[in-house]
Amino acid sequence: MNRGMQLLPESAKPFLLNAIHAWCVEQGFSPFIVVKVDYPGVEVPSGYDRDGRIVLDISPAAVVGLQMADSWIQFQARFAGVARRIAVPMAAVLAIYAAETQEGMGFPEPATPPSAPEPAPKSDKPASQRPGLRVIK
Repeated sequence: MNRGMQLLPESAKPFLLNAIHAWCVEQGFSPFIVVKVDYPGVEVPSGYDRDGRIVLDISPAAVVGLQMADSWIQFQARFAGVARRIAVPMAAVLAIYAAETQEGMGFPEPATPPSAPEPAPKSDKPASQRPGLRVIK
């Protein structure tokens, strides 16, 4: 390994995913992505993951409306015959590869960003009720 070699920045990931996806489709292969399910913002059907990861077929025959933007991958796919909207932050993608040859590219496991603070608990009082003062003697 080259001692001066460094990993590409995260900003290169969308370009690499698009290029490998295009290569797979041009070669007649099925591009699959591996996604970290518990990464914030991932929207995939539950119960299809294995060890916190889900493998998704993003070939033209398997999805509708595939959009691969700089920060998100979105599409619709069927799970058990039911169409579902899938949304995956680019950071949650762990790999892309051709299913037929297993050729592709893997990416480092993303660090899960700190979660947002939880909202303050809501009062039992209706929102329309104004707070009042009373005199205590």
